Amino acid sequence: MLELEQVTKTYRLGAFGRKSLRAVDGATFGVARGEVVALIGESGSGKTTIGKLVLRLLSATGGRILFADKDIASYHGRALKDYYRRVQGVFQDPFSSFNPVFKADRVFGVVRREYFPSVAGGEWQSKLLDVLKRVGLNPSEVLGKYVHQLSGGQLQRLLVARALLLDIELLVADEVISMLDASTRVDVLNALASLKEDRRLSILFITHDLSLAYYISDQAVILYRGAIVERGRIEKVYGNPLHPYTQVLMASVPRLDAKWESSSVELKCELVEPTVGCVFFSRCLFPRRDAECRTRRPGLQEVEPGHFVACWRQGSRTSGVAHPSGEKQQGRGSSFGSG
Repeated sequence: MLELEQVTKTYRLGAFGRKSLRAVDGATFGVARGEVVALIGESGSGKTTIGKLVLRLLSATGGRILFADKDIASYHGRALKDYYRRVQGVFQDPFSSFNPVFKADRVFGVVRREYFPSVAGGEWQSKLLDVLKRVGLNPSEVLGKYVHQLSGGQLQRLLVARALLLDIELLVADEVISMLDASTRVDVLNALASLKEDRRLSILFITHDLSLAYYISDQAVILYRGAIVERGRIEKVYGNPLHPYTQVLMASVPRLDAKWESSSVELKCELVEPTVGCVFFSRCLFPRRDAECRTRRPGLQEVEPGHFVACWRQGSRTSGVAHPSGEKQQGRGSSFGSG
């Protein structure tokens, strides 16, 4: 359904744009119909930029983004409006998505005016009530209320309901639960999972939380400095992480059976901007990293069916790492390696 082919995004910085920052660096992956793909990485890894590129809120510097085999960069006017009928986004802060002066359900009036002007009032009301119930909301508790009268979880589900009114095929969910409390997070996640099963809805799930990604996703895409360093089926990436950055992420997940003092997650503090070599080279602790890692950028290689890694030394390591569930997973990756 959605395909990214060598997508890059470069920002011009400084006076007269003399400096540049490559926020997305040759990203290539896809999202199939009815699939949840998690974009995972630390702050600044390019996750949100990719989401904005898919939503046409930003234009790519290079590469192509295809939706249903058509380049979304070619959409303008009516074609772009039709694209937004099929693809919508929900973002991290639900409060910033609503105007506090108006009642929260005003967003549904905008959808009706722009996309369903000929639908009769009774039919529209029935459609609206059905969508609200499907995302776990009681219409009498949310309709006609101002933003300050609703919780973050209610507002977030209102935004999901708005997207579903358009009968969308792809939802870009960018850190949609990071501002919510634990119990509300589960409600929103379960609502998304239910919609995926019922509607064959595809979801691009952008997060820095490994546990949440594992809970809902089918595929994992690990990003570091805009580059994909590992991707594949979620159980393969989590059960057998082969890139050193993925291993660091896995080892950083707090465990219920261990005190924080016993943790020994390490990274080099050096953050040298990469030029031609591995994007992770300056922070890698693998002792066998060499000139090849410094001077040549590794591409994604399929190390097992459905599992891709960008590391020159990924085949040189043998040990297990801690799984986010707290269980030890055996695989070919050691705690740290070379990118």
